[in-house]
Amino acid sequence: MPRIRAMNLLLVLAASLAPAIAAGDLAPQDTLRLQDAIREALAANPMLRAARLKAEAAAERVAPQGALPDPELSVAFMNRMISSPGSTMDPMTMNQVQLTQMVPWFGKLGLAKERAAKLAQAELLDAEETERMLVAQVKSLYYRLAYMDRALVIMNASRDLLRSFVQVSQAMYAAGTAVQQDVYQAQVGVARMSEEITLMEQERTAMAARLNALLGREATAPIPALELPEETAELPPADSLMAIAVANRPALKAAAARVAGAEAAYRLARRELYPDLMIGISYGQRPAYQDMGSLMLGLRLPIWAGSRQLPMRKEMEAMRAMAEAEAQDLYNRTYAELVELKAEAERSRRLSRLYATSIVPQARASVSAALAAYRVGRVDYMSVVENQMIANRYETESVRLLADYWQAVAEIEARIGVAAPAAVETNGGAR
Repeated sequence: MPRIRAMNLLLVLAASLAPAIAAGDLAPQDTLRLQDAIREALAANPMLRAARLKAEAAAERVAPQGALPDPELSVAFMNRMISSPGSTMDPMTMNQVQLTQMVPWFGKLGLAKERAAKLAQAELLDAEETERMLVAQVKSLYYRLAYMDRALVIMNASRDLLRSFVQVSQAMYAAGTAVQQDVYQAQVGVARMSEEITLMEQERTAMAARLNALLGREATAPIPALELPEETAELPPADSLMAIAVANRPALKAAAARVAGAEAAYRLARRELYPDLMIGISYGQRPAYQDMGSLMLGLRLPIWAGSRQLPMRKEMEAMRAMAEAEAQDLYNRTYAELVELKAEAERSRRLSRLYATSIVPQARASVSAALAAYRVGRVDYMSVVENQMIANRYETESVRLLADYWQAVAEIEARIGVAAPAAVETNGGAR
């Protein structure tokens, strides 16, 4: 009879704790919403601010590249007699003012400005890419922490259940209906679960510090409860995702802008063989005679083209080829990453559904069956503990797979430049 009463108590405890494990609703009421975290990161992240300032600096370099060089003004006191510097009676003596302006060959300034504009556009797009990557990092850490919080809820609920096993085992051992080994095994189960909880809490502390860094907070700032959305529908094929990326990803657009800038630089290097013009005027004031004026035209002769302009042209040609190769490499890597992330998201989506609809319910049923079998003496106590530990792992794995799905979606969004099509069609709320 004591054994039956103890086992009835154990079954009641297990039944009461199961909903808490399944729902994971033991988190604090204060919640940090994902959109609030993203807004905070976009406003306070120093790396994003640096990228934006770099883009602003590049934009300021455009106008100077299209401007003429500064004119030169000179004043000369010419043809003074050394023996009598103050004398102005010599007809060659004059006070001269001269203004000269270097004028680059037609098209050079336009190409230089075009190159600077393309590079400034690339820097601006790089800042947008930094913003997309920052959002992806915030989302990834957010979902990881959300998983850890729910895993800790599950693990703590399981430990509470294991502690109740200890109490029941001790009561049954005192009543002579169980052996002392059952008590020891129950205590070992509690210790093992405590170890897993400690490891998870330490990992959460590290992940929280990383999220705080992205948000511009102190590393030890508390992170409240987080939301984990329910699984969405299947994502589009990788080909469709790549088409979206080509049209929207800032990094791909920046690579194209750098190719255009390199092309402008190459065309400018070809024009370096054409001489620049020098235009000048001067006014000579002669104290004892009529004033004089002069008009000057000059050319800068590229007589050292073999050691200056031609190597420069080859350099710019190589830089253009390099920019094209880097753009192609980024395209290839983006495509490969989308294929990989799509596969990862699909794997997590399918396994999450499998765990939720089949594996986890069967694991719970296995725990109930083990408890019932132990009640009539058909299995030993360790079987009950092991079944509960397995159920705990499956519950935790189910939540981890859901978090993995959303982490993959966040990485996909960073690479396509917009929200993933399936990510906006959520089937349910948030866990």
